Amino acid sequence: MAGRAHYSSSRPDTIKWFLILGALVAVGLLGYLSLRHSHFFHKDVFLGERYPIRGIDVSKHNGVIDYNKVADAGYSFVFVKATEGATFVDSNFYTNCRKASDAGLIVGAYHFFRSNREGDVQAHNFIKAIKRVELDMPLVVDVEDWGNYNIVSEAEFNSRLRAMVKTLKQEGYKVMIYTNGDGYRKYYKPNFEGEYLWLCKLSDPDSVTTAGHKFQQFSHWGRVAGIKGDVDLNVFMGSEREWDKWLDKVNE
Repeated sequence: MAGRAHYSSSRPDTIKWFLILGALVAVGLLGYLSLRHSHFFHKDVFLGERYPIRGIDVSKHNGVIDYNKVADAGYSFVFVKATEGATFVDSNFYTNCRKASDAGLIVGAYHFFRSNREGDVQAHNFIKAIKRVELDMPLVVDVEDWGNYNIVSEAEFNSRLRAMVKTLKQEGYKVMIYTNGDGYRKYYKPNFEGEYLWLCKLSDPDSVTTAGHKFQQFSHWGRVAGIKGDVDLNVFMGSEREWDKWLDKVNE
């Protein structure tokens, strides 16, 4: 009887906690779906007169892309994943670059930085890959904690990152850093202030006070003709005239 009485008294508490957990999960899911499908992420709220130059960034995970449809939808540029770490080359890199260029898009390439590999080695992996293609924008080093947590100290991370950028510049390439808010504070600002910056910030570009970034990635959930599924959306932080002037400068 004692055991039965104990079971009966604990069961309402168990049910209560399951209900609370279920409610929290539901609220989180609804919040995510609301964010994902909001006007902000899926409509051209930043574009038009304020930010007329828009683009995408892609990797093999975006599958086969019809770049003519992308261009017809009003997109001007694409950043294509080239490499990662010391040896990895994206299997769709060359196809993406060729097809995007043939469709008239401005093409750039990016490397995902891995803190567990020496910076100069990563730079040479990137250089080896991009020598086979024609690019229109500075080489991008994608710098973020995702995938790099607790591998090396922050000091070592910065040291290897500086080595990579130094090697790229010594080889004659212009460089741009891609990062988010945390990466801006931890990696960009201490090392590369004044270098070109592509900022991931899921908000209205007018609300971002970071000085000098040339591009902003404002959504991970864009839908663009010619691409199956979600794709990252970006804008150039300037007018069409400023875009033309910037391209002339980086290709001098």
